[in-house]
Amino acid sequence: MSYTMEHFLDHLKENGIDFELYKHPVVLTVEAAEKHLPSEAGAFCKNLFLKDKKHRFYIVSALKETKVDMKVLSVRLGLGKGGLRMAPEEALGEILQVPLGCVTPFALVNESARHVSLLLDQGLKSQRRIIFHPLSNDTSIALSTDCLDKFLKLLGRDPAYVDLEANPPVGKDQPPDLAAFAPSSAIAVSESTANSASTEVNLQNNQSSNSDMATGKASKQPVEKKKVKNKSTEAKSANAVASSTLFSNPQHFVDEILDRTSALILSEVNSETILKHGESIGAVASESIRKRLYSELSHLAMTFKNTAYTEGFHAGKHPHGPKL
Repeated sequence: MSYTMEHFLDHLKENGIDFELYKHPVVLTVEAAEKHLPSEAGAFCKNLFLKDKKHRFYIVSALKETKVDMKVLSVRLGLGKGGLRMAPEEALGEILQVPLGCVTPFALVNESARHVSLLLDQGLKSQRRIIFHPLSNDTSIALSTDCLDKFLKLLGRDPAYVDLEANPPVGKDQPPDLAAFAPSSAIAVSESTANSASTEVNLQNNQSSNSDMATGKASKQPVEKKKVKNKSTEAKSANAVASSTLFSNPQHFVDEILDRTSALILSEVNSETILKHGESIGAVASESIRKRLYSELSHLAMTFKNTAYTEGFHAGKHPHGPKL
């Protein structure tokens, strides 16, 4: 049984955890939430729900201005550069038991999330109050980090505040500094969630039921198998799957944008700029763009994708439209 927002708020009150409550329209981004809360309410936080290749899950909670490089974080956790990715939408419902746009440390109150690791931005400690959604993104609460720590300790967790912008060297004599925060256990979820490759390929079919996807229920509608008649049909089918996978997975989509941008920059570097900046100018510019834009574009693409699913979720809860 998962907590409702009302039960969760009662849980905080019963345990003497002080907070300020703010009601507002449904929001999907920090920027949208800022329009509805007073500036003195506290510091706004962004939250990432991540998954590694061993089906272990993570929540990363940081100040909105903190830059979180997923590739660097992955290396620091001992997972290699490509070990982390955004968790699939289905996992929100099955593991955190919250809809899209509601990922926060508070989701750990649900028993199904007991093995999810939590990393907190050390910058949160410098704030008088920090702001999170209490399992629903039509409400925000502001509380101190001491109160957040008290909530986590009630769950049997030791709060872990780390420098998320650090990029320490990792090598033979320099082990990953955050490896201890990788969960010891994988989380058993449905086949559609665990097998991310299958989920990505079939996502186009699953999108026919946005409400189901938003609540974490994978579509169980059987996919009709069609016999390939010739090589031309097979090629078109392969291209369609590749296109669907690219645009349904924000990270793959962003990788494609960056690859094409990098290739364009390299092609535009001429002899004049090489003489001026050296032969490494193309590679330096390409790597700089990847580091500076990767995280930002990933969040942007995920926001666009999440919007459609969240609208489906709320449409499912209010089939006749929200009451104004």
